Amino acid sequence: MQAQTEELPLLRVMALHALAYCERLFYLEEVEEIRVADHRVYAGRTLHEGIDEDGEWTTVTLESGRLGIKGKLDYVRYRDGAVCPYEHKRGRARGDDAWDSDRLQVVAYAMLLAEHLEQPIPQARIRYHASNKTVRVPVDEYAQQAVHAAVRQARSLRASIDRPPVASNERLCARCSLAPVCLPEEERLLRAQADAATGAAGRPPRLFPADDERTILHVMDPGTRVGKRGEQILVQPREGAEHALPAHDVAAIVLHGAVQISAQLIQFAASRDIAVHWLSGGGSYIGALAPAPGVQRRLRQYRGLADTTFREQLVKRLVKAKIENQLGFLIRGGRSRKCTEAISGQLQGLRAALRGIERDDSDTAYRGHEGMAGRHYFAGLRALLDSEQTLMRFSGRNRRPPKDPFNAALSFGYSLLYRDVMAAVLCVGLDPALGFFHSARSAAYPLALDLMELFRTTLWDMPLVASVNRRQWSEGHFAIAPSQVWLSSEGRKLAIALYEERKQERWKHPVLEYSLSYARAIELEVRLLEKEWSGAPGLFARMRVR
Repeated sequence: MQAQTEELPLLRVMALHALAYCERLFYLEEVEEIRVADHRVYAGRTLHEGIDEDGEWTTVTLESGRLGIKGKLDYVRYRDGAVCPYEHKRGRARGDDAWDSDRLQVVAYAMLLAEHLEQPIPQARIRYHASNKTVRVPVDEYAQQAVHAAVRQARSLRASIDRPPVASNERLCARCSLAPVCLPEEERLLRAQADAATGAAGRPPRLFPADDERTILHVMDPGTRVGKRGEQILVQPREGAEHALPAHDVAAIVLHGAVQISAQLIQFAASRDIAVHWLSGGGSYIGALAPAPGVQRRLRQYRGLADTTFREQLVKRLVKAKIENQLGFLIRGGRSRKCTEAISGQLQGLRAALRGIERDDSDTAYRGHEGMAGRHYFAGLRALLDSEQTLMRFSGRNRRPPKDPFNAALSFGYSLLYRDVMAAVLCVGLDPALGFFHSARSAAYPLALDLMELFRTTLWDMPLVASVNRRQWSEGHFAIAPSQVWLSSEGRKLAIALYEERKQERWKHPVLEYSLSYARAIELEVRLLEKEWSGAPGLFARMRVR
């Protein structure tokens, strides 16, 4: 039995601390290996680096196959004639006592130390700096049994592919660095909606950040080199001055065409969760460097999408959301351009598609309605464009290759959207090759194409039409050949500027009722999709055009 225990991977003592705080936090950090360092984590690291102790040992690393744990002690000192491990915490004590998670952690350290020294450790101490208090923790039989029980519970959670439920204590979530990943408030909203009839409903606090304050670095000029110096990302054009950006301000690097990136920066970006994306000079997506996904997240995805009925329900909700967004944009644009009567046939066609979706019950029928709705949408879209401008006239959708400037701009914008959706899918840890709506007919990943349908209208169609009507496009923005049109360097710069500006605009979720940028809405929607097969369904594909 002992040999079998020693073959199991050792648990970090810090993982037991997370387990005592919240089982889902433990699962996200230790099983799915998702870790986010917020300001509290950085403050704790700074505290440990700045403490000046007179301890005999400092930062001792120990492990035990018998106990099944490993960890790094803060300090070990002699007190009252015996060895005593110390743990430092930046927060406050619980009155005159220690918090349960802190107590479990320091007792586990004491058990490791006792085994290493082959002598009993009667006591451990926790120093709470915010309240300037040291709490003594007895390492008795009761405390050691609590550690053994925690190790057993941790192993049980490790063996499951399903996440534990969110913590019942909402105050724990408000202080958790992984709240934007866990989305506990969204799950509680579902419960509140279920309790609405009893009057028990209440709106949970909003924990998902409204904006990602970091920037997307697009490097477009051929011959440009991108590297690093210390904590800075350096952009060196073939001609001109070098530009430096703090790495902590960059969320992703997008390389367009003949741009070089150093091996040092690639390694640095991988270690800092900075995604690197490669696009061709014409805007086609090539590939990405992104964090490795968690096994459990993909297993849940495979299990969920293997259910035909479940997959058909996702298709229905996705197609309905896409068509309602298209209908909403045409209605709003028709009123603005005073052409509602001219596009009444297209509006009726979109409404008929929505009625068909509610009437039918197969994904083949849903796909058919989506295709018909697309024809009506693009037929109505041309009426929203300024009829006096001729460069960006639109007579219908064409691509591969695009044959007119409007379609060239449309396709390039969709490639930017594809990059952002892919980044969100990889960030959440899903398998982009396994979707539920699109088939694998090309090199494009089906799941990314699926999720793009929620954002095509809002993130690119709308700003593109607005830019055409503002006369922002000129012939210099395009390279025009007899059978193909593509964006010039200046055209790509304009498209990127329009798209990135649109991403920073705020939008209010119609169900969650909080505002966030479109850039954050992409990641939120991917996380809500993951919840569909992770035990908290109901919020995916609920976003609509305002």
